[in-house]
Parts: sequence; structure tokens; C-alpha cells
Amino acid sequence: MKPVIFGIAGLALTPDERAFFAEADPAGYILFKRNIRDREQVRALTDALRDLSGRTDLPILIDQEGGRVARMGPPEWPAFPAGPAFAALYDTAPMSAIQAMRANGQALGLMLAEVGITVDCAPIIDIAQRDTTEAISCRTYGAEPMQVAALGRAMLEGLAAGGVVGVVKHMPGHGRAQVDSHHLLPTVTADAAALEVDLEPFRTLAQAPMGMTSHIVFEAWDRERPATLSPIVIEQVIRGAIGFDGLLMTDDIDMKALSGTAGEKAAGAIAAGCDLVLDCWARMDEMVEIAGRLGPIGDAARARLDRAMASVGAPTGDFDALIAQRDAFLALV
Repeated sequence: MKPVIFGIAGLALTPDERAFFAEADPAGYILFKRNIRDREQVRALTDALRDLSGRTDLPILIDQEGGRVARMGPPEWPAFPAGPAFAALYDTAPMSAIQAMRANGQALGLMLAEVGITVDCAPIIDIAQRDTTEAISCRTYGAEPMQVAALGRAMLEGLAAGGVVGVVKHMPGHGRAQVDSHHLLPTVTADAAALEVDLEPFRTLAQAPMGMTSHIVFEAWDRERPATLSPIVIEQVIRGAIGFDGLLMTDDIDMKALSGTAGEKAAGAIAAGCDLVLDCWARMDEMVEIAGRLGPIGDAARARLDRAMASVGAPTGDFDALIAQRDAFLALV
């Protein structure tokens, strides 16, 4: 097994993809809107991926946070609210916000599990700042670490009850970035003492099964390399100061914050201490390069992957009732 999660080009596997994936044996896959049409099609695609891998616990990921970060949506599936809706409720009724978020996460989990998706890249537990890039601020759970951690925990618990693994992101924090790492490399100049605030939600949720890195340079820790490519940040901050021992994947290595070829970035991330590389865009030449640069998944990374995928059981709950419960709480704002 290669320590990489690959994207898929379309609604079904092509013959070239099928042959390449059978040989490369990636750890998992990630779906985007280009892979989504309706329930029957998505279920057929995820079943085909499981059959190809021979693994019933295959990680099949999606970014389904709510708001603008949603790959599945109307008219086939309902729209879900983004993080700020729950943050607003928390300001007046914290326990109601936590219950709303748990119901929201469980409904999301049920929706994903129904079509064979097993991992949701949520919750986002970055701390919002006054100058946080809009790419993050429109998704966050607030500016107070305890609040963000409480809502993040509720989302993780809800997803697990719905039969899906959650991913905390973006370690060790994306809230101080003033530019969008999809397009530019952010640099954070805050000192280590100030960054303790950013670490708090991740430290509180250090037992989360999966986490995702950020493509950000933190001058307090490593002036030369973004977190994804920094053994200092990964070992001393994410594994050390935060205490996270779950499966650590990169954010999408195609994002323009990182430089180099796809294979160079993938190899650099694994060398720095990431367990898995996330490569989203299904470009065959880049996937071939990545597979050629990466060796087999390491023993520790495989153990973390297996532990994460074993962390949830069968989906439970009534989807419509959970949506109604969530909406009743959100109506209190």
C-alpha cells in the first residue's frame, strides 16, 4: 500500500485509473463534485473502489463541512449550514449549539455512509482572527478556543455516530493566515506564546482519529518550511506540544502554497513525518510520479490508519429527525 490518497477524474473509474490504482494500491481516495451525480452513481463508485482495493475499511474521503465547502448538495441532498451558524448560537446558548452540532454531524455521517463514503474532512477547528483569510473565516467555529473545541468535539461525535470518521484540520492552525493557501504561501509571524491559543483546540481534541496539516510557514517554529513539509512542526508541535497520535494527512499537495513537482512534494511530506499524502486532482502523470517516489506505507502510519478506520461502527439515527433537531436549535438565534 502506498501512503497516498488519490482523486478520481469522473463519475466512474476509467480503464487507465483501474489499472493504475490496482498496481499502486493507494491508501484511499477522495471525491469531489466532479465525482458526484446521485445516490446510485456515488454508491456504485465507492463500491467499485472497495472491490478494487479488496479492503472493506477503505478510506473514501470527501470535504463535506457545510456552507460553501460541500461536494454533495441540492437537489439530490440537502444543504448543510457552515460553522459560523453554530458559533452564533453558541454565543447565546452553548449547550444548544453543541447539541445542534452533534445532530448536524450525525446527519452528515448518515448521508455520507449511505453512499459508501467513510471519511469526512471535518471539523475545521482553526481559531478565527480579525484578519483571517476569508477562505477560512467563512467556515470557522469561532475565536475562543474552548468554544471551537466543544463544537469540534460535537462534530466528531456526530460523524462517528453516523458511521463516518472525522478529520480535525488544519494542524497546527490556519486562523492566522491572511492569504489563501490554495493560491499563496501564508507566513505567520506570531511568537510561540501567542500560538498557544491556536494549539488549544487541537490539544483538546488530540485523541481525534485523523488530522490534516496546513501549508503555512510558522516563523516561531520553522522559518524555512511550511508545516506540511517541516519535521520540526510535525514532530515537536503536532506530535509533541499538541500530543496528536492519530493519522496525519497533508492538505492537498496541489495547492499553490507548496512548490516543486507533485512527486517532490509528496516525498517531502512523508519524509517530514506525515502519514499520508493527499493528492486531489486525478492527473495521471502526477499520480504516476507520486507513486514512483513513495515507498510502502510505514508500520506506524498503517497502524494509525487501521485504528482510525476501526473507530466508528454502524450508522445510527434517523436523518430527518436529526435535521429537524438541528434546525430547531439554530432557530433560537
